[in-house]
Amino acid sequence: MAASELYTKYARVWIPDAEDVWKSAELAKDYKQKDTALHLQLEDGTTLQYKLDPKTKNLPHLRNPDILVGENDLTALSYLHEPAVLHNLKVRFIDSKLIYTYCGIVLVAINPYETLPIYGSDIINAYSGQNMGDMDPHIFAVAEEAYKQMARDERNQSIIVSGESGAGKTVSAKYAMRYFATVSGSASEANVEEKVLASNPIMEAIGNAKTTRNDNSSRFGKYIEIGFDKRYHIIGANMRTYLLEKSRVVFQADEERNYHIFYQLCGSANLPDFKDLKLARADNFHYTNQGRNLIIDGVEDAKEMLTTRNAFSLLGINESYQMGLFKVLAAILHLGNVEVKDRDSDSSSIPPNNKHLTVFCDLMGVTYQDMSHWLCHKKLKTATETYIKPVPKLQAINARDALAKHIYAKLFTWIVDHVNESLHSTVKQHSFIGVLDIYGFETFEINSFEQFCINYANEKLQQQFNMHVFKLEQEEYMKEQIPWTLIDFYDNQPCINLIEAKMGVLDLLDEECKMPKGSDESWAQKLYNTHLKKCALFEKPRMSNKAFIIQHFADKVEYQCEGFLEKNKDTVNEEQIHVLKASKFDLLVELFQDDEKTSSPTGPPPGGRTRLSVKPDKSRGGQSSKEHKKTVGLQFRNSLQLLMETLNATTPHYVRCIKPNDFKFPFTFDPKRAVQQLRACGVLETIRISAAGFPSRWTYQEFFSRYRVLMKQKDVLTDKKLTCKNVLERLVQDPDKYQFGKTKIFFRAGQVAYLEKLRADKLRAACIRIQKTIRCWLARKKYLRMKKAAITIQRRVRGYQARCLAKFLRRTRAAIIIQKCQRMYVARELYRRKRAAAIALQCLLRAYMARQLYQALLREHKAIIIQKWVRGWLARQWFKRSLAAIVYLQCCVRRMKAKRELKKLKIEARSVEHFKKLNIGMENKIMQLQRKVDEQSKENKSLSERLTGLENTYTIEGERLRGELARLRGFEEEAKSNASRVVSLLEELVRLRKELEATQSEKKVIEDWADKYRNEMEAMVAELKEQNNLLKSEKNNLNRLIQEQDQVMTDKMQKALAEQTKELENDLNEERTRYQNLLSEHLRLEERYDDLKEEITLTVAVPKPGHRRTDSTHSSNESECTYNSEIAESEESSRGREDVTKAPLDMSLFLKLQKRVTELEQEKQSLQNELDRKDEQFQRARARDEEEHKKSRGAELEYESLKRQELESENKKLKHDLNQIRQSMSGIAGASSAAPGSPAYKVLLDQLNASNEELEVRKEEVLILRSQLVSQKEARQHKDTMTEPMPYTEELKNMKDAEEITQAYLTLKETNRLLESQMQSQRRSHDNLVESLRGELQSLKEENNRQQQLLAQNLQLPPEARIEASLQHEITRLTNENLDLMEQLEKQDKTVRKLKKQLKVFAKKIGELEVGGQVENISPGQTVDEPIRPVNIPRKEKDFQGMLEYKKDDELKLVKNLILELKPRGVAVNMIPGLPAYILFMCLRHADYLNDDQKVRTLLTSSINSIKKILKKRGDDFETVSFWLSNTCRFLHCLKQYSGEEAFTKYNTNKQNDHCLNNFDLAEYRQVLSDLAIQIYQQLIKCMENILQPMIVSGMLEHETIQGVSGVKPTGLRKRTSSIADEGTYTLDSILRQLNSFHSIMCQHGTDPELMKQVVRQQFYIIGAVTLNNLLLRKDMCSWSKGMQIRYNVSQLEEWLRDKNLMNCGAKETLEPLIQAAQLLQVKKKTDEDAEAICSMCHALTTSQIVKVLNLYTPVNEFEERVSVTFIRTIQTRLRDRKESPQLLMDTKLIYPVTFPFNPSSLALETIQIPGSLNLGFLTRV
Repeated sequence: MAASELYTKYARVWIPDAEDVWKSAELAKDYKQKDTALHLQLEDGTTLQYKLDPKTKNLPHLRNPDILVGENDLTALSYLHEPAVLHNLKVRFIDSKLIYTYCGIVLVAINPYETLPIYGSDIINAYSGQNMGDMDPHIFAVAEEAYKQMARDERNQSIIVSGESGAGKTVSAKYAMRYFATVSGSASEANVEEKVLASNPIMEAIGNAKTTRNDNSSRFGKYIEIGFDKRYHIIGANMRTYLLEKSRVVFQADEERNYHIFYQLCGSANLPDFKDLKLARADNFHYTNQGRNLIIDGVEDAKEMLTTRNAFSLLGINESYQMGLFKVLAAILHLGNVEVKDRDSDSSSIPPNNKHLTVFCDLMGVTYQDMSHWLCHKKLKTATETYIKPVPKLQAINARDALAKHIYAKLFTWIVDHVNESLHSTVKQHSFIGVLDIYGFETFEINSFEQFCINYANEKLQQQFNMHVFKLEQEEYMKEQIPWTLIDFYDNQPCINLIEAKMGVLDLLDEECKMPKGSDESWAQKLYNTHLKKCALFEKPRMSNKAFIIQHFADKVEYQCEGFLEKNKDTVNEEQIHVLKASKFDLLVELFQDDEKTSSPTGPPPGGRTRLSVKPDKSRGGQSSKEHKKTVGLQFRNSLQLLMETLNATTPHYVRCIKPNDFKFPFTFDPKRAVQQLRACGVLETIRISAAGFPSRWTYQEFFSRYRVLMKQKDVLTDKKLTCKNVLERLVQDPDKYQFGKTKIFFRAGQVAYLEKLRADKLRAACIRIQKTIRCWLARKKYLRMKKAAITIQRRVRGYQARCLAKFLRRTRAAIIIQKCQRMYVARELYRRKRAAAIALQCLLRAYMARQLYQALLREHKAIIIQKWVRGWLARQWFKRSLAAIVYLQCCVRRMKAKRELKKLKIEARSVEHFKKLNIGMENKIMQLQRKVDEQSKENKSLSERLTGLENTYTIEGERLRGELARLRGFEEEAKSNASRVVSLLEELVRLRKELEATQSEKKVIEDWADKYRNEMEAMVAELKEQNNLLKSEKNNLNRLIQEQDQVMTDKMQKALAEQTKELENDLNEERTRYQNLLSEHLRLEERYDDLKEEITLTVAVPKPGHRRTDSTHSSNESECTYNSEIAESEESSRGREDVTKAPLDMSLFLKLQKRVTELEQEKQSLQNELDRKDEQFQRARARDEEEHKKSRGAELEYESLKRQELESENKKLKHDLNQIRQSMSGIAGASSAAPGSPAYKVLLDQLNASNEELEVRKEEVLILRSQLVSQKEARQHKDTMTEPMPYTEELKNMKDAEEITQAYLTLKETNRLLESQMQSQRRSHDNLVESLRGELQSLKEENNRQQQLLAQNLQLPPEARIEASLQHEITRLTNENLDLMEQLEKQDKTVRKLKKQLKVFAKKIGELEVGGQVENISPGQTVDEPIRPVNIPRKEKDFQGMLEYKKDDELKLVKNLILELKPRGVAVNMIPGLPAYILFMCLRHADYLNDDQKVRTLLTSSINSIKKILKKRGDDFETVSFWLSNTCRFLHCLKQYSGEEAFTKYNTNKQNDHCLNNFDLAEYRQVLSDLAIQIYQQLIKCMENILQPMIVSGMLEHETIQGVSGVKPTGLRKRTSSIADEGTYTLDSILRQLNSFHSIMCQHGTDPELMKQVVRQQFYIIGAVTLNNLLLRKDMCSWSKGMQIRYNVSQLEEWLRDKNLMNCGAKETLEPLIQAAQLLQVKKKTDEDAEAICSMCHALTTSQIVKVLNLYTPVNEFEERVSVTFIRTIQTRLRDRKESPQLLMDTKLIYPVTFPFNPSSLALETIQIPGSLNLGFLTRV
């Protein structure tokens, strides 16, 4: 294949760049062979001509396809070169936030400078047991691979962690050790794994410091060997250290610190323990303040000091040793502050009262004079004499610093030795895994002896790495039978020879150190003379004669010769050492002991001391003086050689740590720094070696699946290997580009990319053809639609136009008509307006004229009236004057005539004759007069009446006339007075007329204003009415809103109530979970106890606590469930174990374990009590909720009335039975006919039995009614007064016999009294029980606190005293416990005997009363004692059935045949479900019938222990566990069903109630059996999980259920499990078959349906959790096609649930996170709307899980797109308010709390038949 075929237009390449190292570009046109430059276009759009080298014609590196970018393994890339590696690491680190990447056998770890949640226990569990290639890259995957290879190959392993300072080496090594400690555990209870992890804080405190590159930089190298036993459990560890940087003790550069331990001491200086150390702040000491940066952000030195001290304590370094260490460290700080003053130019001195030196001498236990003397003097020895010579100040300061470094190095060595001693195990080590945490290649501006040693070590490690990679490549080729061609790779053996060979750099350095006047300059000259121009790897700088350059495998490094000799010699003043050895301080003396006395038991530690401290090889104890004279270089070379031998003897695993930037910015990638480290750590060399051969490797099946599209139908053969060969020969013409192995096809670099290009071209061509066809079809469809639409539009338009024309014509005609009518209307209106105007004018004019005429007439009329009244008044005045004159004249005339007549009459009267004349005819005249008088009187009377009326009228008229006259006179006077004012009046009249007109106009205005006001008022009224309506509507709305709010509040209250109920249920489930977890822990400790008991059986006789029967307030779990022994040892036996204190360590461990078991049992009891309390609170809350919701009492009152009616019917039935008895007794003559056996006696007996049964039923109903009456007292009282007398009245009316009434009343009264007494006694017993439980709980809390205090005290004692104290405490506790138990046993025995006596007396009295009452009714003459014997006792013996009798000696045989030797697959298949449980219960019933306490206890205890034994023996067999889970639950249900408790017996038949237990209350054993059932359930889940675990990932993720949906991507060296269903691969059908198997087995064993639902729910949770966890940890599984596969698989699981009718068991809900994750893989992921949809859809996933899936989403084909970083940040922003756990993975170890709902059996015990195959012939049916 020519290069021009790949360098075509649009091909992407990498070109060098100064800033980004490599930059991506795209070819603008095809490349041809003769071209001298490439026409490129950069990503920013700029064009560029890339000049090719005319000599080499090397083309730029091609870029990999996008689908290969971001791969887990760099070797999976088609093009293996530096830019591809760099780009892949950058994409994974920046875009996907993935810090781990495989590069063949190397794990590349990039430091994120941020805490990531990927190291929790859930991640460890997810990687445990997985293949390295099946999971995403991780340090845990490397650790798991090492652990697995150690167990599989039985070969020691090594994990080599290297990198620059700050790259994360120490953290990676720490996580690897944590993984081993978690997955393997320790072989004993000594918590070795905790000690191994506890060594990290200690070593970090004394060996780590802050540098400019890292806040926690390891300033030494270490190799930790973690030892394992034959079962691959951790038994111990051993640590070797290399190159401690001692110079840091006395000098630190800017922005750096000394070792952490010094700052921890200074930070804790105020503690009481450290007052004697005379410490101060760190900036007060010379050795800690030189860096001028004493604080690390986020680190508190005082807290770190507590962690360090705790680690020391955990590793067995007691407080006294710790204080000794701190004294030495404080002395070093004070030594640094000792000031040396010049005495003269050649000597120096220390003042006699130097404060810091005084403190140093006090702490170190040396004399002030000696130390001050030898700090300023040195001893010179010659052959004959010894001289003491003073030294100048500079040499004295150097001697002081050398002493400080030497002391710290000794202290470091001592701590490492003691850590190794603590981690050392007496158990033989079978294998080990070593973790090497060592510095990487270093190059600085000034490189000295330290960098030389470090780079020398890296040269050795790189050589070992190259050889290992080369070896693996060779083995792979040989295994696949590929022709092996020698691969040329860089061999750094010449560089190693330059350093360590004879006359090498180290050899010349040692030789120069032996010279008396050796110097750095002379050594440099020797180097120049020896190697310059002779070794190509050695060079001399141009501008220096005191430096040299060595070409290392990573880069050239220039070393400065200054200081090499001094650092290599490591000289210390021996007299100072002698002063320290003479110290009174024991620890200091121990530090400077001879080497053979301080050697570590774990082997020779590594060597050397100076600025770089290398521990000396101590294997030769007899040559201590010579060893002391060894140079640092020689010691380091020997240690390095030992390390290489160890590594070569193990299988290495490589972790290369990369530092992404120098500024510690999180997730910031600097390409320049990364490339430097990749070149230095050997990653690129691995790539080069791989690329030199055949880096891409495919299995035939994977190749066939991936490139099936390139094959024609005729090319596909049955032999896939031959098919692949034929296709490759056709596609790739050059046979050197590939090789066929046995199982794989090997490709040269770039061939996979070429095949991918062909595949993409083929798919693109197919897509184009499909697009062409579809577009043609779409275009034709569009054309037909457009044509049809055009015709339709034309038809519609034409119709529309016609309709528009018709409409126009109609509108024109209508317009003319409208115009005509409008014009006519206008003319008519104009005429009408004119006519109305004329009429209005005429009207106004005529009205004006009429008004004028009317005014004139009115004035004339008024003038006439005035004239008339004036003239009338004048006439009347004249008439009155005339009349008065006339009357006066008449009066005068008549007076004169009267006077004359009077005078005449007087004369006549004086004569008699006159009188006689006058009297003649007087009588007649009198009579006439009398008549006339009468007539006149009558007339007068009428006239008087008339006169009176006339007078009245006249008076009135007169008064009127007088008034009128007065008025007229006034008028007259006024007229007279106003006559002169006529003119003025006329003027006033004119004025008044004008005012009248104005007033009229004003009136008109006012009327207009009134009209306007009225209109406004009407409008205002309307508006007010409208507002009123609005207010009414608002009122209605407010009422409705109030109602809605009320409804909402009601809903909220109900919701809150539901939430509270749910919260209580959750709390209850949590308590159940805690309790069940405690049970599992108890079971584990119990198994451990059994194992330890078996181990110490031959050496130590441990008394076994015996069985005891406890009361109902104490759980029997401790006696029946924990131990198998039946022997009760005496108190003296427990006291006589005081001599056990001298037993070995295993005995103390056993006693601690036993103590722990007891504490756990006590805690379990307290948790059980707490669980009961929570359950009781839950029940109370539920009852309270029900009471609140049941406001209406109609249904309850109807229920009570129905109960009364039932009671009435039952009374009638009893009366009917009584009548039958009387009728039967009436025909009996004599007492002999009523003898036993006679018909009458049988009738009487049957009736009495029926009456007793009915009486019991009535008692239960009365109890129910009384409980309801208590809760409804007030309503019931009213109900009693209103409704109750009626039934009793009717009953009284119906009763015909007074005797029956009396008897019924007395019976009811006695029953009520008996029930009240029972309720009171039960209440008292319940209160006593609660108080006793509270007392026990309080005592247990006090005991727990006391135990914790004692444990804390014991931890502070030495190991020997701790063991003795623990034994003494254990003996005391057991003695007290035995005494307490004996007292309780005695009390219980007394109580049981007393209660039995009372029970017998009460039973006898009740029997006498009941039978006596019946006999009195039947035969009053018969005595009471006669029917007791023949009626009660014979009946019970006759009807006691459903029991199995066995002898005491046959109990072991029963347990053996029924439990231990019963096989579910054999004999148990043909049995009825739960038969062993029924048989055990029937045997238990017989023991209860015999009232044999011992037999009941032994049967239950032996049964429980036997079940435990069989489960321990065959606990990995699902059928066995399921069988005994079903039988245990059935046995538990039988104990409940036949317990006699009302809550359980209401489901029984009358016959089953007759079979209830009579003598024993086995509630305690029900709890024990419930605990046992929980343990069996957990064992079942674990067994099921072990079976399903290997199937889940393969069946749910890897297998392609829908073939052809997802293609296989190229994989690297770490091969993943193939997704093609090969033979032996698990598929989804395998999971469904296994689920069917589980379901059928449980159905066959008769498992309760509710329990089966819980099991299925747990199964589906495991499937969903394991699948989701693997999805979150596998980048190759996060694709669109895989989401479709997962959804299909989940639908198949749901279909299985529907087939089994288990959809309502909650199993589907457990798959919801997996379903949402699959949907997340398939939905669109671009816009903000997509982000909103994802946030609302994925409610069951946490934010970290959603982000993880989006980060891992990987396109399988080029047509898919990656998820942008912006979109992921949008998702994070939208989900940041979620309150959820930050945990990434689901907890696969979670087991839902199990419950065992009561499930009564309808099977009658007396009908059960025992098969002969059980060999239980010794059982007898009773």
